[in-house]
Parts: sequence; structure tokens; C-alpha cells
Amino acid sequence: MSLHDDAVLVLKTYEDQRELRDTYLDHLAAHPDGMWKSCGAGHLTASALVIDPERGRVLLTLHKKLGMWLQMGGHCEPGDSSLERAGLREATEESGIPDLTLLPGGPVQLDRHAIPAPCHWHLDVQYAALAPTGAVEEISDESLDLRWFSYEEAAQVADGSVVRLVERTRAALRG
Repeated sequence: MSLHDDAVLVLKTYEDQRELRDTYLDHLAAHPDGMWKSCGAGHLTASALVIDPERGRVLLTLHKKLGMWLQMGGHCEPGDSSLERAGLREATEESGIPDLTLLPGGPVQLDRHAIPAPCHWHLDVQYAALAPTGAVEEISDESLDLRWFSYEEAAQVADGSVVRLVERTRAALRG
């Protein structure tokens, strides 16, 4: 199965955010290259919020280009076999933490946001990754900083999309 086909399947089974989900599906139907950075109309990306529920905290990266505290994530690559694997790969690369595991149940949320030209949109499929006990982070070349924040601190430093992702992840952990 191609990454494009996997994305369509993942989105068709995603029950929440139906209008936004349909926007993603319409984009993929209109753009066979909609998974790749080269798609000028926008492209899907995959990300994962690294969470340590035992200690009530999340790991955020200070994005080098945007200067914002965000979850780990980025562009899909040709070697990615699924959106889940792309999100997990990005989280592992950017956090330096091995043995992350994705929260079961598929994506936690979708977030469509504008980006600078030449491309116009990121259609981000956002997962949650559980950090193993005793996880030690290691900053990557893509970050200015990497830091654990309590849930409350994350709400003070991150934008609305990250705050919603933290809230949805916490709800998924409870439910």
C-alpha cells in the first residue's frame, strides 16, 4: 500500500473533525502528490506529541525556522510506510528518545495551517507518542531547544493547536 493510500484509509476511519477531514481527503483526491513537500498546493505532514503521563508533562521543540514551541513532526519521506510510522519517525528523530510508542487509536487531531511560499499549506495529521519511563531527550539539528513542560506550562508557551493537541491527548489517555 502506498503512503497516499494509507493516508486516505487513515482519514476515512478518523471520526472527529469531519469537515477538516473531508478537506484533507479532497486534497488527496485532487493531488496524487499531496503527501510530498513538492506539492505546491499543500501537503500532508505527520507529527506526534511526546507525552510522559506518569510525570504529567509533554516534550516540545523550539522550532528552528518558526521560533515556536511545537510538537515533533514534519514532512513524510519516501521510506515511510504509513502516516503513523512517519509521525513516530519524526518524534524519535526530533526528541532523540528511542522506544516511543504511539497512543493506540490513530490520530489525535488534524491541524491545517498556512506556511510560507512556495508551498501554501501543511495538513498535519497529529498523533501522540508515549515516552518510556526514564526517557532522556536529545536535541536535534532541527531545534533551537527541546524541553519538558507540565501540561499547564505547555498551555502558556505553545499556540492553540498544540494546546488542543495536549488536551485531546489527555482525554484519550483517560478514555
